[in-house]
Amino acid sequence: MKKENELAKLSLRQHPFTGIRTVLCFVLLIGATPASFAHDDDGRDDDRFYLSLGDSLSVGVQPDATTGVNQRTDDGYPDQLFNILSAEEDDLRLVKLGCENRETTETMIYGGGLCEYEEGSQLAQAIKFLRKHGDDVALITIDIGVNDVIFSGCIIETDGIVTGVDVGCILDPDGPFAQVAANLPIILSALQQAADDDTQIVGMNYYNTFLASWLAGNKVLADRSEGLARMLNNDVLGQTYAAFYVPVADVAGAFDSNNFADMVPLPTPVGPLMIPQNVALICFWTHMCVPGPVGPNIHANPTGYGVIAAAFEGVLPAEDDDDYRRGHRYGYRHHDRPNDRWGHKGYSGHLDDDGNRGDKD
Repeated sequence: MKKENELAKLSLRQHPFTGIRTVLCFVLLIGATPASFAHDDDGRDDDRFYLSLGDSLSVGVQPDATTGVNQRTDDGYPDQLFNILSAEEDDLRLVKLGCENRETTETMIYGGGLCEYEEGSQLAQAIKFLRKHGDDVALITIDIGVNDVIFSGCIIETDGIVTGVDVGCILDPDGPFAQVAANLPIILSALQQAADDDTQIVGMNYYNTFLASWLAGNKVLADRSEGLARMLNNDVLGQTYAAFYVPVADVAGAFDSNNFADMVPLPTPVGPLMIPQNVALICFWTHMCVPGPVGPNIHANPTGYGVIAAAFEGVLPAEDDDDYRRGHRYGYRHHDRPNDRWGHKGYSGHLDDDGNRGDKD
């Protein structure tokens, strides 16, 4: 498969989320300013790499503590996961190629978004990196897909306030769920072809910040969003990752996103307010319930990013598990070679030196 000289451009529908509108997004991605990426990926000869790909969560975006303006940080889940893994493997290096500016599956493949890459798109940049570093890339994590929903035009607004979602629009054969279902396989196939056999790829699903609408009195929207988020996470993202034997960090589960039943206290100036567990965790682990100008903001706080990092760490193959390796339960084949933390095969195809697909023995 040769690299295309002309990449299709996607004209993103601008969706000006501000204030309470931010509260009612699934998760992601208020863009800051367009960024130009010049990544130093040479490394030392003995370096191994952890490559982080995706949208704003993949680069640890949080609001500035004074102005509320979104910015990259070193507190994101890739940084916290890297700290865990580098304690075991001191030659591991973290490379973040993600985009903080409204990255969708479409722009990740074809470019045309608000982040600029030397190779034209995040996916093309990642493929170049993987071809260069081969079996030195130990791990790839990826979070992508929810921005396809946020910037689809399927969000219902009244007087600038999000009041609901157009379910028919979201589920339309040409709608955002269908777009993710069509594009994510392209992304995963390209990564698996470019990556070494022993490179572990792990995806993730999403927490649901629409749940914060419960606190704004719109319990119907919160309830409806739970079903749509479950559909995105399970039927779209989950099934696609499973088809490519890619394990999934269950972030939605870690945030207890479906749990309206258990009521927990939320501290307020006038005393505790009893709210559902899933709503409370959105408040505790994101900036959704923080007063302006810092909040409301859809991005995780450092504690929330730590929860996401733990969800990723939990699906990586155990370093000392020779008899039952976690990756095998996701469909990976056993190896006869010594156990390596990321030593599982994914897709059996590869690209030859000319960029053409071939088959491995």
